[in-house]
Order: sequence, then C-alpha cells, then structure tokens
Amino acid sequence: MNIIETVRTSIKAILANRMRSSLTILGIIIGVAAVISLMSIGRGSQAAITANIESLGTNLLFIRSGATNIEGVRGSQGSLNTLTLDDAEALADSSLTPAIKAVAPQVQTFAQIIVGKQNTFTQVLGVTPEYESVRNFPVAEGRFISDTDVKNKSLVVVLGSDVAEALFGDESVIGQTVKISGRQFKVVGVLVSKGGTGLGSSDDVVIAPITTVQTRLYSQRTTSGSESVQTINVQVVSAEDTDAAIEQITAILRQRHKITGDDDFTISSQQETIDTLKASTQVWVLFLGAIAGISLLVGGIGIMNIMLVSVTERTREIGIRKAVGAKKRDILLQFLVEAALLSLVGGGIGVLIGWGVSRLVSGINLGGTAITTVMSADILILAVSVSAAIGIVFGIYPAYRAARLNPIEALRYE
Repeated sequence: MNIIETVRTSIKAILANRMRSSLTILGIIIGVAAVISLMSIGRGSQAAITANIESLGTNLLFIRSGATNIEGVRGSQGSLNTLTLDDAEALADSSLTPAIKAVAPQVQTFAQIIVGKQNTFTQVLGVTPEYESVRNFPVAEGRFISDTDVKNKSLVVVLGSDVAEALFGDESVIGQTVKISGRQFKVVGVLVSKGGTGLGSSDDVVIAPITTVQTRLYSQRTTSGSESVQTINVQVVSAEDTDAAIEQITAILRQRHKITGDDDFTISSQQETIDTLKASTQVWVLFLGAIAGISLLVGGIGIMNIMLVSVTERTREIGIRKAVGAKKRDILLQFLVEAALLSLVGGGIGVLIGWGVSRLVSGINLGGTAITTVMSADILILAVSVSAAIGIVFGIYPAYRAARLNPIEALRYE
C-alpha cells in the first residue's frame, strides 16, 4: 500500500467516528492554543521591558560609586560616595574622551510632594540639562532644567505626567508651585508620558537642578568633603565605541581619584541591563510554555487512548488485511498516520485560535499595565512540531500493538 492510499484509508477511519475524533482533536487544539497565546504574552512582556529600557536613552553607560566587590563583600556597589560633579565635567571633555557624546550626572532621593490638600510620594532626581537628551526625558509642556537653574540652585521642578495629574488634575501646571521638604518650588515643565506605573516610572518622578537637590533636599559628601553624585550617565557616540569609552572613563577616574589598587567606582552598560532582563524573562516565557505544554501532554494521552480503542474495534479488519497480504509495516504506518493526522489537524486549528487569542488580549489594560503580545514564527513552528511529535509518539504503541496482531486470532475476534 502506498502512502497516498494509507492517508486516504486513515482519513476514512477518522471520519467514521466523527464525534470521537473531534473530542480527541479538541485536546490538541486547547494545548496548541495555550502554548501559542501564553508564549506570545511572555514574549510581549519581554519586548515591552526592553523597549522601556531603550526609551530611557541609547548607548548608555552608568557610572556608580563603589566597587562591585570590596574586600570580598558582594553587592558593595554604591556603598561609597566617590563621584562628584567635577568628575562628570572631566568626562565631558571631548579632548580626553572622544568616544563619549554626552555626560549627565544625577542624584536621587524620595520626598512628599504637596499641593494644597493633594500630595504624592515619589522619586526626586537632581540633574543637569544634559539629562534630557542622554536619558530621553523630553518635555510636553514648558521647559527642562537649564544651566542657569543649576548655577543659581533655583527652586524649580519639572514634573512627570503622573505626578502632574495627581497634584493638579486637568489644571494648567506651568507656573504653579509645589512644596517639597517645606520649600516652595516653581513648576517649569511637564515630561512627555512614556507609560509604566509605580515608583521608578519615568512618569512618576520630579526633576530638579542637581545643585538644588544637593544643597536643599539630599546632601551626601565624599571622604574629601565634596558634594557627591550617585550616578553619572554617559552616552557613547555609538555602540561600537562602548569599550573605548569604558577605557577612557576608567583612566580619567583612576587618575582623578589617585587610585593605585581596586577601582572605587563601577561601570555598567545599558546592554548588560537588557541582557540580564532578557535572561530572566526568558525563564518566565519558558515557564509559561511548559505550563501550556501540559495541555498538549494530556491531548497526547487522549490520542493514545482513542487509538487503542480503535485497534480493539478494528481487530477483525486488521486480521483480514494481514490475511490478504498486508505487512506489519503497512498496519504500523496506517495507525501512525491516523494519529499524526489527528494531531496535525488539532495543531492547525490550535494555531489559528492561539493567534486569535493573542491578538484579542493585546492592548487589554490589566492593573494599570497594557498587555503586549508578540507572535513570532518560531512559536508557531514549535507548537505545530510538538503537536505532530506528540501524535506520533503517543500513536507508536497502539500502532505497534495493531501490527503485532496474529491474523488467525484477529479473524476469530468478535
């Protein structure tokens, strides 16, 4: 019997028991649809996290006080106050650091922001004008912090969109005042909304001149008595210049800090942050896929069960076919093809349903965050391949059992 005839016979056998075949296929449909929809949601979350990080600037390096390890103590990064505004100015000298495009130091603290009876607790960033372009914080209204603000330690702030809405609602914000630590600050701008929720969101932040924050809100000093900064954000000319920029930064800071041993600062890159998050979210994606895969496993067990029943019901048919010359491999192939067809049909329908579900849930707001889905070819190929493999794997035993039937005993079977 050729393969075409085998497929035709298998289709007839499947259609002979439509209800049973449909219920068997349903298990595969649910499994494949679950794999596709859950993995697309996981991939979407991964893409959204990466996009949020990249929206804060590109080709970035972050210099923080303290070393990653000091005297065997892990996680000591940031435990020392070693960076200053003068360090940032030295790194901004293009004659010394040709691989660096811009430098933006920052200090940060948290404070209660009060307007009349309204108040909110949020992060306060002290920055320089370069921060707007380096970290991609454009203003929607008004202006950003200026050099004059930094020089005069002006009591001015730029509000994140969420902070502005929480304190002023739909009122005009520019020119209004807010109270921070008992001092009145004038609002000179509102940032463009980037989405995201919670503390640390670019929408839930207040920005002030770095010198104002250092002297009025949060003062930390280095061992030499200078006002310290917690982070120096560095924008590299291009991704290819990252290694050169790190070498230039290291050389300048070691010279300025008179370092002969271990560095008293740590340099990390934006790409390292993205790679770390991708690695952690990839585990989440695989976990979602594994959970959905259980449905496929159950569907495979259903196929095995139905094929065993089919072998029992068709024992006499198998005996007749063997009596007229059918070989073991012909019987084996027929039952394997039947199992594979059930699985492939279910996989195909499951792909369509999974794709539809992922499109349907995309954009739904859940807990203040919109669900993002990403459908890729590898997810579809994986789901269909696994469903086909499950059909074959779980169809092997019933097919083998059918192929081993003794034709004389099969003919006697009632």
